[in-house]
Amino acid sequence: MDMMKMLTELVGAFGPSGCEKEISQVIERLAAPYVDEISRDTMGNLICHKKGSGPRVMFSAHMDSIGLVATHIDDKGFVHVGALGGVSPKEVLYTPVRLQNGVRGLVCAPEDADMAKLKVSDLLVDVGAADEAGAKKLVQVGDAAVYDTATRAAAGRIISPYLDDRIACLVLLMAMERLEETDNDLYFVFSVQEEVGCRGAKTAAWAIDPDYGIAVDVTGADDEPGSKHMASSLCGKGAAVKVMDRSVICTPALVEKLMALAEEKGIPAQRDVLQFGGTDAGPIQATRAGVYAGGISIPCRYTHTPTELVDQGDVSACVELVAAFAASKLKD
Repeated sequence: MDMMKMLTELVGAFGPSGCEKEISQVIERLAAPYVDEISRDTMGNLICHKKGSGPRVMFSAHMDSIGLVATHIDDKGFVHVGALGGVSPKEVLYTPVRLQNGVRGLVCAPEDADMAKLKVSDLLVDVGAADEAGAKKLVQVGDAAVYDTATRAAAGRIISPYLDDRIACLVLLMAMERLEETDNDLYFVFSVQEEVGCRGAKTAAWAIDPDYGIAVDVTGADDEPGSKHMASSLCGKGAAVKVMDRSVICTPALVEKLMALAEEKGIPAQRDVLQFGGTDAGPIQATRAGVYAGGISIPCRYTHTPTELVDQGDVSACVELVAAFAASKLKD
């Protein structure tokens, strides 16, 4: 797979939390050649199954993104919005956005808004309408909008919206492509509604009842300007093997298994301690009687902004580590 070509397609597919149909269809088409069967559950999780007689292994990368949702249209034609997931109002101000029907607009705020105390409820989307009637021909209350910024390569790095978590979706797809023969019973789950509470992974894990669960996601990078060291991973230093975040303390033996695999295969890797945030590993670990849980993450700068950044080498390392774990000998 061509990394940039495939990522551009994934990022371009509409899929904020609760509206994942379009991105799900794109991933299904890309995954179909590499698995035995594909299904969707009631929540909308896309479950790609490569059958085996050994332990059940669930990899989960969430396909939903943060976004904005229309809450009110005023008499001047401006669309008032709320947040889908963790949106920072200061970081999205004056960002171009796109609705599912193709309508484009721009995030703005009233001139008299207090920028020091700006809230999501202060934000508006200007769709170019002259009045309320004109806007209602373009937007309905409840419509979602996503960032409409570009995906580009820069000096071995990638700058794009929604690397959280489309880059991890790409990692799973690329790992599927290079999978060696294995007895493990593999489930590649592209989960829904992670950004609003890891809801999809909870139901998928209950149904699959895996022996092992690996969340594939981005993680905070400790090399952003002015870092307060709330994260340990660095861009360019390889796959980030999760030790813990606010949602999970990973199974120690699984952390060591992943680090040992990385060393054995010559895959650049680092241990990842994140003092905020969470991933699908949390609900996977706590399903039924419990699951051996871990995480393979891509260090990402500027998460939840319209322009996130990752290192291409880290992405490749995560692909190799996912494929190595999927093919490894695991205990029942």
